[in-house]
Amino acid sequence: MLLPFFTALRDARVPVSLKEWLFLMEAMDKRVLDAGTRVEDFYHLSRAILIKDEKHYDRFDQVFGKVFKGLETVGAGEEPDVGGVPEDWLKLLNEKYLTDEQKAEIEALGGFDKLMETLKQRLEEQHDRHQGGNKWIGTGGTSPFGNGGYNPEGVRIGGKSQHGRAVKVWEKREYRNLDDSVELGTRNIKVALRRLRRFARQGTPDELDMDATIDGTARQGWLDIQMRPERRNTIKVLLFLDIGGSMDGHVKLCEELFSAAKSEFRHLEFFYFHNCLYEGVWKDNRRRHEARTPTWEVLNRYPGDWRAVVVGDATMSPYEVTMPGGSVEHWNEEAGAVWLKRLRQQWSKSAWLNPVPERYWSYTPSVGLIREVMEDQMFPLTLDGLERAMRSLAR
Repeated sequence: MLLPFFTALRDARVPVSLKEWLFLMEAMDKRVLDAGTRVEDFYHLSRAILIKDEKHYDRFDQVFGKVFKGLETVGAGEEPDVGGVPEDWLKLLNEKYLTDEQKAEIEALGGFDKLMETLKQRLEEQHDRHQGGNKWIGTGGTSPFGNGGYNPEGVRIGGKSQHGRAVKVWEKREYRNLDDSVELGTRNIKVALRRLRRFARQGTPDELDMDATIDGTARQGWLDIQMRPERRNTIKVLLFLDIGGSMDGHVKLCEELFSAAKSEFRHLEFFYFHNCLYEGVWKDNRRRHEARTPTWEVLNRYPGDWRAVVVGDATMSPYEVTMPGGSVEHWNEEAGAVWLKRLRQQWSKSAWLNPVPERYWSYTPSVGLIREVMEDQMFPLTLDGLERAMRSLAR
């Protein structure tokens, strides 16, 4: 009756041996579970006997659900501040729908500098609202300035992102802090993070040293109790977390990683940034405009023996990586690549974790740029990617 369960586990590459299966059969034969037991009780018993490594829990759950429950297995604030542009200019009254062919015919202005220069000119010349046009600040058209329309490269002013093409966003954006108390789903992440460990005995000797006590007692002829400091993980981790924008779709995964990291690393410091590292980072998203920490201060405060981990999808305009002033939210004096190179120089053992599946990286130019600056130390935010990243940081 239970043989299909065993074969399904093996087919799903869950490492269940025949010996463990016989232990489960023995438990059933000895009536560890009473007759009429709920399927949930059998689930806990079989998982405790069959699974040796926590990283296989998820796959076990999928197989169990498919075999016993008929479930299908599934694959593994404030109003925007628009800088004085009249609000009625930015209300989308009629959206224009364009075919793929029509979108292909729309040309960009010709680079970041040209875009900024033209925007300055439009602000000086424009005096009325525009809808559906291709030149002025407005809505629902093909102009590079405004919202609700389409342009291959533009500045979104007000509204909401629709095509993800803006190279700069003119508004005040608010983000939510990641929840470090999330526990559901963090178990496997914790297992992967445990590969980054270096133990040492430091601090107050408050743990009984049994071997030394036995040896001392035998030599002295009386009870000679020996104490020692507790073994602790001495690895120090600096975590940089991309927040907001395209990262909104990855919040749950990042919360799980954040929660697992706070429980696994005794020495952990974290900072938030948006899209790319620039001259300032922050600890609280609610006060990110008032309480920023200069990146130079972070670089000088934490020595080179720390491990730096950057978490972000690296999905942005290439200008944000390569150009001064390219940041989507503010005017940065130095390009994002300059700050990432400084990060690599200060913390040679550093890595970038990307929540976007690796097979899609080649479709986004900015991912390739950041991967190059990080000297190919970019890993997917999967269990396998985490394990590879931790092995790299542990060397």
